[in-house]
Amino acid sequence: MNIFNKPLFIFEIANNHQGDVAHGLKIIKSIKQVCNKYEQYFNFGFKFQYRDLDTFIHSSYSNREDLKNVKRFKDTRLNKEQFKLLLDEVEQQGFYTICTPFDEESVELIKQHKYKIIKIASCSFKDWPLLERIANANRPVIASTAGVDIKDIERVVQFFKHRNIEIALMHCVAEYPTESDNLQLNQIDLLKYKFKDNVIGFSTHEDPTDIDPIKVAVGKGAEIFEKHVGIECGELKLNKYSATPDQVREWLESALKAYKMCGIQGKRYTFREKEKDSLLSLKRGAFVKRKYEKGEKINTQDVYFAFPSIDKQVLVDDFSKYNEFQVTTNFIDNDQPIMINDVIKINKQNIIIENVNKIIRILKKSGVIIPLNSTCEISHHYGVDQFERVGVAIINCINREYCKKVLVSLPNQEHPEHYHKMKEETFNVLYGELICNLNNKEYVIMPGQSIVIERGVKHSFSSQNGCVFEEISTTHFINDSYYTSNGFVNPRKTTVYITKEMLN
Repeated sequence: MNIFNKPLFIFEIANNHQGDVAHGLKIIKSIKQVCNKYEQYFNFGFKFQYRDLDTFIHSSYSNREDLKNVKRFKDTRLNKEQFKLLLDEVEQQGFYTICTPFDEESVELIKQHKYKIIKIASCSFKDWPLLERIANANRPVIASTAGVDIKDIERVVQFFKHRNIEIALMHCVAEYPTESDNLQLNQIDLLKYKFKDNVIGFSTHEDPTDIDPIKVAVGKGAEIFEKHVGIECGELKLNKYSATPDQVREWLESALKAYKMCGIQGKRYTFREKEKDSLLSLKRGAFVKRKYEKGEKINTQDVYFAFPSIDKQVLVDDFSKYNEFQVTTNFIDNDQPIMINDVIKINKQNIIIENVNKIIRILKKSGVIIPLNSTCEISHHYGVDQFERVGVAIINCINREYCKKVLVSLPNQEHPEHYHKMKEETFNVLYGELICNLNNKEYVIMPGQSIVIERGVKHSFSSQNGCVFEEISTTHFINDSYYTSNGFVNPRKTTVYITKEMLN
């Protein structure tokens, strides 16, 4: 039973049947007529309350007319057969059948009547004898949380989770009616954050003419909504938190409008052409500052951006450190737009991704454990496209008075000669072999072996088959690497994040 494949709206009849089966049937049929328009968008359920009044009310209080709830429960009493008549009508109208038991005997009647869902009232949330009996009924559970501490909610959720029973949680304020200033709708956010695996809803007791709360609850991600419903007849008036069919219609219409305004959930929406055209008309286009011949790569320093752009022009969006453009037409003249058909775009980000995958494969093969969500610097001394030949991957673990890094060298990758003035470092090989050159003397370091590199010692390293090694040192300073090779002053670096998902 996929209860939550669409938002679920629950209509609580409570005692609004007034102990009259015919009146109860009228409520069910009237609400069904309202729901017909919205069945493609929402699921619907009808909820009753069961109390075994002969045992629920203490015998010493059973005749107390001065106690409001005792009188209300007794005056609206239905027997089992009468409830079954109402239940049969609910099923015939296509509603999910839901019932709130307030005592253990009522749970047994719920099982006998074959209700699909059990609702736990806020007042019963910590009623452990009742919860045990509900769990034994082995049905999905929806629980209201009015006046319940977060720790108690956690205990009850775990109670049902350990019994493999699905439980949804309803934010609820047990004031009848609830003033708008005390609806506490931000609690929906809290429940969604604390209980990410559970469906979260909103049980309402506000004035039924107020349609703003349902919009806010929808916007906050609630997926179940509950409202008391009834019909006024003659001298019979509804309480201040129960809705008539017309008010239910307005409530559902408001909810549908809110869902449409909120739009798609869980993924990026599809951009409409109108929106794309609007944004495109405001973008700057790319122009060259000098003449470019066929085959030349365009230097970003020779490009400027100006508004407006023209159709099929390369836009400012296309320029980043990962993209290069090479001229494919005969030439692009000075001060002319760069057109899409006049160039080929080379995406260097794909090169980064390919090399990160190679680094991850070596890490997995080595069995070396690195801190989760570590930053990894792809050090590409002569550019991203030369990384496989010259460079190294540096995973930063800690940098205080002491420093630790994990370095990954790809097969046949070299790291250029350099030295440090402020830090001393030790290379400890964890996987593969490291060929290390110190002041023109070569050393081959195997797993379990280390080599100390003192301040001022010129060193370079490489690996024939790939290597993982620790660099343990004094504090690392950004400007403390002095390279002796030509072509650059300091290596260019691209930072990526090593996540748990990447290592799995």
